[in-house]
Amino acid sequence: MSSTEIRIAMWSGPRNISTALMRSWDARGDTAVCDEPLYACYLAATGADHPGRERIIEDGETDWARVVAMLTGKIPGGRPIFYQKHMAHHLLPEFGRTWLAALRHALLVRDPREMLASLARVTPHPRLDDTGLPQQCLLYDEVAQREGRAPPVLDAADVLRDPAGQLAALCAALGVPFRRSMLSWRAGPRPTDGVWAEHWYGEVERSTAFRPHGPKNIELPDRLAPLLDECRPYYERLHARRLVTS
Repeated sequence: MSSTEIRIAMWSGPRNISTALMRSWDARGDTAVCDEPLYACYLAATGADHPGRERIIEDGETDWARVVAMLTGKIPGGRPIFYQKHMAHHLLPEFGRTWLAALRHALLVRDPREMLASLARVTPHPRLDDTGLPQQCLLYDEVAQREGRAPPVLDAADVLRDPAGQLAALCAALGVPFRRSMLSWRAGPRPTDGVWAEHWYGEVERSTAFRPHGPKNIELPDRLAPLLDECRPYYERLHARRLVTS
C-alpha cells in the first residue's frame, strides 16, 4: 500500500445526502469512488428484505473478506484518493474491524425526523439499526480511541447550507486539498452507482449540485414516533460534535 494513497470511508445512514456527497468527491477528478460495497454482504448475512435484494446479491460480492481486500488494495484507476460511501449498518460485527485502521474515517448524519420521513417511503417499518445511528456512534468511539482524535462529523443540513465551507473543513480534517470542482457535477447516473440506484437515486440523478436546505414541515406517521425518540440521543450526540463553519 503506497503511503501517498488516501482511502476515505464515509459512514452514513440512509437518506442522508450520501449519494450527492459521493457525486461531489467523484467530481474532483483525482478520486475513485465506490458505492456501498458491503451492501450485498449485509443482505446475504441478515436476510433483510430491501428493494432489489436478489439483484443486489447477484450483482455484488457477498464475501466480506474480498470486499475488504478491494477497499484496502489498489485504488481503481490508479488515482491517489479512494472515496468509499458506506452505510454504517452494513458493517456487521462478523465483518471484522482491524482493516478499518487502513482508512481515514468520517461520519454523515441527518436530523432523524427528516431522515425517517424519507426512509419510510421505501422502507415502511424501519428499526433503529436500519438508521445506522447506533453503529455510527460506535464507529466514532472506535476511531477516536484508536487514532487519538475523533473523526469529522458532517450534518447534512450544514452541508446544504454551506457546501463550500463544509467540504473545505472536511477535506482539511481528512488531510486532502479542497477543490471547488466538488461543488457541482453533471446530471445522470454513473457506472459506479449500485444496482439499487433505480429504487433510491431518482432525485440525485437529476441534480447538478447540493440543493439549498430550507425549512421543512414534516409530519411523521404515528407508528414512527417511538423510533424517532430512539434515534434522538444518538443523533444529538454526533450533531454536537459536527464540523461547524459558520
